[in-house]
Amino acid sequence: MKPGTPVPRPALDAGVQEVGSRIRRLREERGVSLSELARRAGVGKATLSGLENGTRNPTLETLWAVTAELGVPLALALGADAAGRGPGETAPSGAAGAVIHGAAVQAELLEVFQDEAVTYELYRLTVRAGTVQTSPAHHAGVTEHITVFCGTLRAGPADAPLVAGPGEHVSWTSDVPHTYAAAGDEDVRASLLIRYPRRPPAPGR
Repeated sequence: MKPGTPVPRPALDAGVQEVGSRIRRLREERGVSLSELARRAGVGKATLSGLENGTRNPTLETLWAVTAELGVPLALALGADAAGRGPGETAPSGAAGAVIHGAAVQAELLEVFQDEAVTYELYRLTVRAGTVQTSPAHHAGVTEHITVFCGTLRAGPADAPLVAGPGEHVSWTSDVPHTYAAAGDEDVRASLLIRYPRRPPAPGR
C-alpha cells in the first residue's frame, strides 16, 4: 500500500447496534427503501443492511454518506436528541462523548446545539500525520469551521484544500467532497464545528 493511502477502519468503538437502529428509524421515517438509500449514498446494499442490523461496524465514510442522504446531522445517528439544545442551554446531548474514527481522523463529539433553523455539532478533532481522510459531500449549505491548536492542517474541498497552523482558523462549504490531512510530520489537534441548515426529509422515490 502506498504511503498516505487511507486504511479503512471501523468508525465506532461501541454502540453499533444502537447506531444501526437509529439509521433504520431515520430511513423509515422518510419513506425510503433500503435499496434506494444504498443507491443514493453510494454504498452496497449488504453494507447498509449490516449497518442497520448492527452486524457490521461501518466506516466513517459510510456514516457520513448515509446521514448526508438522509439529510440529518451525524450526531442524530450517534444518539443526540432530535430537539438538540437551544441557545443558553449547556447540558450535554445524549451523544456527547461519542468518539468516531476514520482513516486519518479521530473526532470526539462534545456538544450538539441549535437555533431555529440550524443544528451545530462541536468536535474535538485529531488528524493523524501520514494519511488523508476523505469525506463525501454533505447536503447543501453545510459548512465546517476548524480552529487549529497544534500541528499544521490541510483541509477543505478536495480540489482546493486550505492550510492552517496553530491559532489559525479555516472554514468551507462542505457540500462537495473534502479532505483532512496533517501537512507535516506532527499530528493536528483542533476543534471542528459543523453547521447543518435544516432541510425537509428527503422523500422516498
